[in-house]
Amino acid sequence: MATAAEDVARPQDVVVRRDVKQRRDWSKWVLGAYFMLFLFFLYIPMILMAILSFQGDTGQLTFPFRGPISLDWWRTLWDTDLFNTIAEDVSASGRQSLWLSLVAGVLVAVFGFSLSMAFRRRWRLKGDVVAFFILMLALMTPAFLVGLGNQLLWKFMGFTPNLWYTALGANVIWGIPFSFLVMLAVWNRYDRHVEEAARDLGANGPTTFREVTLPLVWTGIFGSFLFGFTLTWNDFDRTILLQSGYEAQPLPILIGTWPQSRPILPNLYALGAGTTAVTLAIIAVVLIAGTVRLRKRGAPIHSVEEEFGVEPGGGIRVEAVDPASR
Repeated sequence: MATAAEDVARPQDVVVRRDVKQRRDWSKWVLGAYFMLFLFFLYIPMILMAILSFQGDTGQLTFPFRGPISLDWWRTLWDTDLFNTIAEDVSASGRQSLWLSLVAGVLVAVFGFSLSMAFRRRWRLKGDVVAFFILMLALMTPAFLVGLGNQLLWKFMGFTPNLWYTALGANVIWGIPFSFLVMLAVWNRYDRHVEEAARDLGANGPTTFREVTLPLVWTGIFGSFLFGFTLTWNDFDRTILLQSGYEAQPLPILIGTWPQSRPILPNLYALGAGTTAVTLAIIAVVLIAGTVRLRKRGAPIHSVEEEFGVEPGGGIRVEAVDPASR
């Protein structure tokens, strides 16, 4: 009887299988196509510019590519003996842009970090909302109007436009809101209990700031520096209104005024491709250095094992201590 009952199929034991048609995720494909289109319009101009910079002596600014493949247009960037050389202008403008961008990056990082410290919860201002929108006003104002307003201000005060005073000041003012926003994002995920623990262990205010706070927020400070450096390195709208024509021009102004000062040749493409390559190389070096640093920080520490006397086999070495020696 038991065997016969077990052989009878029960309805609840029947597994119903249905063919389910998988729906295609169209949003994924649409977003992927949009991303590829974005990359195309972002990088194709730089790629075409780099390709046209390797043309021969008869090369032009547009396609088709005129060979043979040559480095003649690249050589005009540093060889002063060539006919169409721009080595002296590129060297002077490159040094001017580099030092100006470095100084602006440092000032933007310092001012942005200092302003963000004032907006921390421990030192909140009564009018912090108003102050926040005042800072953001410089971000929402067009760059040309910032340069024009600074030019009118300095002219009213009787100062002659200068690259290291008026132009540097305008670029720092333009970069402070970006630095401020970066530091606010860093402070929002910052744990203040770490500072309290450091003070409980006997560290004073300056020591806590130097040994605890700065190492935890250094990425935001470095990001602020990059904002100030990049915005100044690529600036044309503000700097052209706030620098005199008797000093070496930065690279953006040299490139922007190229048609009025010299014929446009493929060496302009070589200059643009070269500056892009240098920027990408610096970013790669920074990323590699950050990766190496993170790996070193994640390496195992053996000092604790040495302190507690851990044997290679996993046991703890116990040493006898003579009571009379205490």
